[in-house]
Formats: sequence, C-alpha cells, structure tokens
Amino acid sequence: MHKQMTLLGAGGLALSLLTTSVMAQQPDFSRLGGDLTPVGAERAGNAAGTIPEWTGGLDSDAGQLLDDGFSANPYADEQPEFVITAQNYQDYSDNLTPGQIALFERYPETFQMPVYPSHRSIGYSQDVYDQVKRMAGQAQLVNNGDGITNFPHGTFAFPIPQSGVEVVWNHNTRYRKNVHRYYMQAMPQVNGSYTLIKLEEEVGYPNQMPDVDHESVPNNLLYFKQRVNAPSRLAGNVLLVHDSLDQLQEPRMAWVYNAGQRRVRRAPQVAYDGPGTASDGMRTSDNFAMYNGAPDRYDWELVGKKEVFIPYNSYKLTEPDLPYADVLQAGHINPKHTRFELHRVWEVQGTIKDGQRHIYAQRNFFMDEDSWLITLADHYDGRGTLWRVGEGHISHNYREKIPGYSIETLYDLIAGRYIALGMYTEERAAPNFDYTPNYNQFTPAALRASGVR
Repeated sequence: MHKQMTLLGAGGLALSLLTTSVMAQQPDFSRLGGDLTPVGAERAGNAAGTIPEWTGGLDSDAGQLLDDGFSANPYADEQPEFVITAQNYQDYSDNLTPGQIALFERYPETFQMPVYPSHRSIGYSQDVYDQVKRMAGQAQLVNNGDGITNFPHGTFAFPIPQSGVEVVWNHNTRYRKNVHRYYMQAMPQVNGSYTLIKLEEEVGYPNQMPDVDHESVPNNLLYFKQRVNAPSRLAGNVLLVHDSLDQLQEPRMAWVYNAGQRRVRRAPQVAYDGPGTASDGMRTSDNFAMYNGAPDRYDWELVGKKEVFIPYNSYKLTEPDLPYADVLQAGHINPKHTRFELHRVWEVQGTIKDGQRHIYAQRNFFMDEDSWLITLADHYDGRGTLWRVGEGHISHNYREKIPGYSIETLYDLIAGRYIALGMYTEERAAPNFDYTPNYNQFTPAALRASGVR
C-alpha cells in the first residue's frame, strides 16, 4: 500500500510525494554482503548449477593488459556449449525473451546465439560496496516515482527493490566513472551497406570533478558532451547534456552546437523519443545506454526475476583491430563475435501513462542482477506490435572494476535494419577512465570551441 504525502510547493500548489517508507515492510539491508551480494544480487547459484555462485567477480589482473589500454579476454579459450538457432530455439524458449524469439523468426537463416559457460565476472571496488551499504534505505521516490531525492551522487539507489521503477532507477544510478572515449555508430541498410559515424564522448560526474562542489548540486546526476568527428558533413556538431535525478524538479538541460550554422541552441528534443544523434531515426534519445532519462512517461511494473540467456562477457567484440566490417552484417551483427550466458535478470514492464506520448507504447527491460545494467529490451508500438529489440552486450572492465557495453544494438523488426553503437576496436584507443574533466568543459560557452572542425 502506498502512502501519499501532500506538500505545498511554490505558489501553494499541491505536490504529490511518493515515499519509499510506505512499503509494508522495510527491506532488510543487513542481507547486503550476506545472502545477497553487496549490490543486491542473489549470491547463490541456481538449483540446476547452470548459474554459479557469485564469489566476487574477476580480479583486476584477470587478463593481460594489451596495447592502447585494451585488456585481454579472460575467457578466450572457451568454446560454446551449444548454439541456439531458428531450428532449435523452441527447446530453449523458457530462457528466451519475446524479442530474442522474434529475431530467430525474422532472420531464420543467419541469427544465432552461441551459449557459453556462465561466469559471474562483475565485481566492484570495496569503496562502492561501502557506499551502497551506507546509503541503503536513504533514497526516496518523489513525484510518484518519477524522481528520487535524498541520494546525492550515490550508487544503486534501491539495492533491494520493491517496485518496477526502483529497478529502473538502479540502472540510472549504476556505478560509473568519468570517461573520455571515441567510438563508432552505424545504421546498416537492409543490404548491409552502412556509413560509419565517429563520435567522441566526455562524461563527468559531480563527485568525481575536483572543481565542482558536489554537495551544492545534490540533484545533478552527470554532465555529458558528445561530438561528431566523421563523416565530414556532420563533423563538428556537438551535444551537451546536464542530467538530474529528479527531472520534474529540474528538467534535463541540453544544448547543441551546429557546425554549419556556428550557433549554440537549446535542445529540448534531446529527451524521451527525440531522435538520437546522427542515428537516421533508428534510435530515440532515451535508447542510449539502453535507457536513460526521466521515467515519468511510463507506469513501471515489476514482473519479477527469471533466468535468461543474455549477451555477457562480450570481450570478443572489444578485441584490438577487430574490423567493423566483420561485425556489421545485413540484419544483425555477426553472431560469431557474440557470447550469451545464462544469468538471472529482473524484468520490468513500462506501459505508457494516460495522457502521455512516446513512440514506444510499451517497453520490457531485462536487467542483469549483478550489474543492474539493462541487457535486453523489447519495445512495442501503439498497436501492441513488437517493433524494436535492443541488446546491450555486457563486458566487465576488470582493471577499472566497472561493467559496461561492448556494443549496443537496436533491431527494427519491421524495417529490417538496425543501429550498432559503441564500437572502438579499430580506433586503437580504449575508453579512458583516467580522465579528470572540469566543469568549464560542460558549459554552453565551451560548445563552440568543441565544435571547431
């Protein structure tokens, strides 16, 4: 039963506040680090023995450090235990999502899922575990779950979630580091042809930026800058975003610098179902990183936990000099570079609220329990038809103790096209986490300088 509190805002307007203290029983946070991992996953394996016990994740020296910041694949010697195809997927349907089944049916001759032994490779630093334990139970949902408060610059707001929106907030407040990276985006046509979009990205977090008094900006989540470096017709265009925890209190602020016009403009369209940067309409703004931004346009139902074959330990996709042309194929990425494992996931279903609009009327997210990363996403149109299927191919940077995506894909089942984002193997430069930005780099005034061709 939810308890509603009514507060008076500016002008005496009544504001609805949904608090987490309303749950019939407060979660037992003493379980963190016990039968639950320090971030809230089940420590034990499954009864069948096909999902192992979590024992801390990969050590920082699990693989050799290669040139240009790349790390070796710690599971390079393993072979698939079996391969799921259009001919046998029904034998595994209990552990597949509707989107995966749709891909087998859409591409019966080429789409495959090589399944490897499951490894619970993800582990964070002790500092992260200490912070999660210290702040557990402090975060509060506000505006009926559309924002959170009392959680300045924390990690994993709801390690023992009680609702669907809390699971979504765990993805949005997952542990991350400042980063500077170069990567490619491509939108292959039905025949497989594509143009590479080269992007440069800088992300800063207030509590990791020495010139930011992060205690004075408790609602600030991150600062994000994205520059298009190629092709030449788009080069120099820059996007800047300031994101907040409660976007109804402080909406996302976004600006774009158009190199052709040499002008900086506010960009309110960089949210929800606004078009993603240089994506040819193949993804929305909130498709980036599988999902981002305010969750206020959906009612979020916690469907529950299940065991699913998900893209995991995807180190093959980050091997130095892996040609993009060997990854990008017609219809979907090349299965020989993918790896799927059986893991437990949280499923959350978002249904568009009455009076709201979005091109996706329903979205189902499947979130890895060990990282709180969305790894699979099914998107439905207004007719209830499964339209787009997203895959976040997770790999763990064991040296930095931070998981992320080797590549993100979003397959349009109707158009027969897809978008792939995050490839960097030909750039000879892995993401740089030893990056210390200052606030001046994330101001509108800095956009013009960033966009000089």
